[in-house]
Amino acid sequence: MAHFAKINENKEVLTVNVVDNENATDEATGQAYLEIHSNWPANMWIQTSYNTQANEHRLGGTPFRGNYAGVGSEWDDVNQIFWLLKPHSSWIKHIDSASWKSPIGDAPVLTSEQTSQNEANTHIWVYVWNEDGQTWDLTDIKE
Repeated sequence: MAHFAKINENKEVLTVNVVDNENATDEATGQAYLEIHSNWPANMWIQTSYNTQANEHRLGGTPFRGNYAGVGSEWDDVNQIFWLLKPHSSWIKHIDSASWKSPIGDAPVLTSEQTSQNEANTHIWVYVWNEDGQTWDLTDIKE
């Protein structure tokens, strides 16, 4: 089965359709099939990979277009990436991982003590992004 994202003129994903492989032997034939059967322009159907997330293929294959397209995600034709919804207004696109990153980088790593407490289920420590302060805040979500 081949998956195709239907995009609008703003490159926003409206829906994702599945097409039998016999009707989508490649992207162009899938686009032509969808244009005929949906009355939506062929160039506004972009093939997407169900198995690709954050520019990694979950079955060990070759990642395709950064992420599996979802309703509301954005098609970036320059970088050939489907961008998932932006989690915070300050976050920036990281092309290599096809994901959004905070302006100060990844969350810190939990200490071994925090990890042990999580494993013992006495606490559930996580770092949560604080948009106002532009910081990663350590939070016990069990409280």
